[in-house]
Amino acid sequence: MLLLAPMEGLLDHTLRDILTRVGGVDRCVSEFIRVSGTLLPDRAFLRVVPELRHGGRTRAGVPVRAQLLGSDPNCLAENAAKLAALGPHGIDLNFGCPAKIVNRHGGGAALLDDPELIANIVSAVRRAVPRTMPVSAKMRLGNLSGSRAVECAQAIAGAGADEIVVHARTKADGYRPPAYWERVADVRASVQIPVAANGEIWTVADAFRCRELSGCDTLMLGRGMVADPGLALAIVAATRSAAVVPLCAEAAHGMAWTALLPLVAEFWTLVLARRDIADRHRAGRLKQWLNHLRRHHRHADAIYSVIRTINDPGQIGVHLTESLRLAA
Repeated sequence: MLLLAPMEGLLDHTLRDILTRVGGVDRCVSEFIRVSGTLLPDRAFLRVVPELRHGGRTRAGVPVRAQLLGSDPNCLAENAAKLAALGPHGIDLNFGCPAKIVNRHGGGAALLDDPELIANIVSAVRRAVPRTMPVSAKMRLGNLSGSRAVECAQAIAGAGADEIVVHARTKADGYRPPAYWERVADVRASVQIPVAANGEIWTVADAFRCRELSGCDTLMLGRGMVADPGLALAIVAATRSAAVVPLCAEAAHGMAWTALLPLVAEFWTLVLARRDIADRHRAGRLKQWLNHLRRHHRHADAIYSVIRTINDPGQIGVHLTESLRLAA
């Protein structure tokens, strides 16, 4: 099984929509919904997970699990109950966010120093939502060290969670390679619920190596999928054939640029239609994705170089239209 990761400020519902159209993804997790002392209105959940208006699935039909972030068990439980009534395909709890502002308020990866509080949060949320509603958690190996990874995972599992995703780095490691996939195997061996591995999966070869070292059949893809939208499909194909094709050329990735470019243009159309993005920030969203795509696609680099200093939507549209014409 392949999961699409939550990535605050990058992999939101618009990019989820586009990436799940490509195929290969079995389930998504939304970016976090912050819970801090109040019962949120429905619009707060719908803003982050608009898929709730459509059966909790992306336009391609991929189910979305909604993620909550906070540190107060009772408040999280109340909000989880309200969220569950909107019909997500499960509720995920964030024990991994490394952002300083989140950690200063005792949320995200900071909770990994307090397994007892983690257990209280999971237990409260599990009791607050219907038994048929899956409750999962995403954690890192630890906060400043990974010495309590197994203890935290056991706290999550013992409190009634149905699944754990482990980002194979500590908060102190940030996003620097490597990811310690072999440490995920220790977590997996310590609990009786499914465990998925996450972190530094950029290629099919990485996916196979991660599965080997972690022992996890389920993987969560983040930046690797943003940079190569065809990655999930390529992993699925390689898994079926039990052969890893070297990823040394653009054609070896899951999508050719001629197939990807129309999706980039559609992404831009969807960004322009969003009312919650200020005009001055719209161009930044497109540039942000193109910057990731440059890792594998020289054509993305060419478009990025042209529009890097342009913010006018009309001019950007002209460049995208011309790129589509040339690629046809």
